[in-house]
Amino acid sequence: MAVDATSSVSTSTSSSTSSAKKSATLNYDNFLQLLIAQMKNQDPTDPMDASEQVAQLATFSQVEQTIQTNTKLDTLLASSSLTQAGSYVGKYMESADGTVKGIVDSVKVYSDGIIATTKDGGKILVQAGITVANQAPTTTTTTDSSDT
Repeated sequence: MAVDATSSVSTSTSSSTSSAKKSATLNYDNFLQLLIAQMKNQDPTDPMDASEQVAQLATFSQVEQTIQTNTKLDTLLASSSLTQAGSYVGKYMESADGTVKGIVDSVKVYSDGIIATTKDGGKILVQAGITVANQAPTTTTTTDSSDT
């Protein structure tokens, strides 16, 4: 019996996700081809044990579910980044090192992070240590007046 090659259709949100899916799809397809080849070429006098075959099919199913789970997690993370990025526009932000600060004018989401651009043109990497506030902090000076 001839087995036709399978083709896969994949969509991705970024190039790194796309290459990861291609690697996973190749491994998934290779597993299927090995299983079919093993079944075609088994010794007719000593066929594969049914429990081994069921275990291999279960492994095949787990690989498929893992690929689908990873795809859904990537989509969820991308959606979360977009929601988070939108909430920064119009807020005051200060970089982790304190060198760049200002009101966020726009936000750009990359596959590995978020860059906020202030109204002055400064760029802030959204990471641990940044300060985000509804408005810029007011600076107050205190004078020390003592009666002598």
